[in-house]
Amino acid sequence: MSKIPGNSKYVKKINRMTVLNIIKQHEVISRYELAEKTGLTPPAITGIIRELLEIGLVKEVGLAKSRGGRRPVKIKFNPEAGYVLGIEVTRFETSIGIGDLKNVPGEISSVEIDMTDPEEGIPMLINSLKSIIERDLSEGKTFLGIGIAFPGLLNVKEGIVKRSVNLGPKWNNFPIREVIEKQIGLPVFVENNSNASALAERWFGGAISYKDLVYINLGEGISAGIILEDRILQGFQGHAGEIGHMVIMENGPLCNCGNRGCLESICGIPAILRRVNSELPLIKSDDPLKEIWEKKGKVGTNDILNCAMIEGSYAHDLLKQMAKYVGLAIANIVNFYNPETVFIGGKMSKVVEIFMDVIKETVYSHAFPEIAISTSIKVSSLGKNSGVIGACALALRELFRSNSDIVDFIQSKGKKIQSEGI
Repeated sequence: MSKIPGNSKYVKKINRMTVLNIIKQHEVISRYELAEKTGLTPPAITGIIRELLEIGLVKEVGLAKSRGGRRPVKIKFNPEAGYVLGIEVTRFETSIGIGDLKNVPGEISSVEIDMTDPEEGIPMLINSLKSIIERDLSEGKTFLGIGIAFPGLLNVKEGIVKRSVNLGPKWNNFPIREVIEKQIGLPVFVENNSNASALAERWFGGAISYKDLVYINLGEGISAGIILEDRILQGFQGHAGEIGHMVIMENGPLCNCGNRGCLESICGIPAILRRVNSELPLIKSDDPLKEIWEKKGKVGTNDILNCAMIEGSYAHDLLKQMAKYVGLAIANIVNFYNPETVFIGGKMSKVVEIFMDVIKETVYSHAFPEIAISTSIKVSSLGKNSGVIGACALALRELFRSNSDIVDFIQSKGKKIQSEGI
């Protein structure tokens, strides 16, 4: 391990996080092996391990094989030493997940919140978060951070929503990180929802062995998270991946962004619902979706997806056309980025399950052949929860960066709890 110039406290923090991350990556490891891997002296390793043991981030789990002399004690990472909250914000529903420090979130719930106005929606979200934290604190859980997957253009470094065409203009330049950190008292990390979903796929989904992938979110909006050489592609201003505003149909429907014929204005959930509810009065009366509409007076996303299973139906033909448009967008992505795999998820990912052959045929007939043939296209195994799982992964990624203050933060929380208990 190379020595890093700077003051001793900074070097200590870097060394400590290096040791912690190596332990986290291994099932079990000894102090001797840690010294070998890091280049730190045995006394330095002993001091770091003592500190990590005291706050519960690692634990001793038995003896390793002897290399001559006493058998070394094995060290293991303790994922239950702390927890993170992951949040995915959508227009009318917000999902909240709770995850430990290593594994896929085990508890995910949803709350109905109208997020078109942050001044009204954020206080409701904060109340939900406080309730979860207070409940779990009584069970001995310690929360260390919050990740937020948000639909829109973000300044990730500052935690500011620059613009969200799907949630509305009241979000313009809203400091979401600052507001939530001030009320909750935990570090908050913000990322675009598709980037978060790509991170979820890389950490916990089908892309564990891939370093070059694209995740496409088909939902209320449409966007892509792009990972190249194991790094999320942010772009110059952090807005890369807005494929929903790729023009697919010249002079097509008006999009929320102000342009016409964008992929999102044709294939996003609001666009599909508008078209269906305007056209249903004109289609034949024995169509399965028409029958649902006549009974209920309207149809929803699940109604359309279920009826699309019936070949020759209105919903089948409509979503087959949607699959072709999505295929065109993927063909462009394949040509631009040459990913190893494209994962498709979100609330409308069932379209891909039904019409995968249509999507692949469109991609292979419009993308550069040598590139397309080497790119696999898959449905995300994470389903509708990819965003909230990605938000948890985001919090974990930031908490375990080499310059993180996670150890100091746990120590300070422990002192605070002791002080409040006196």
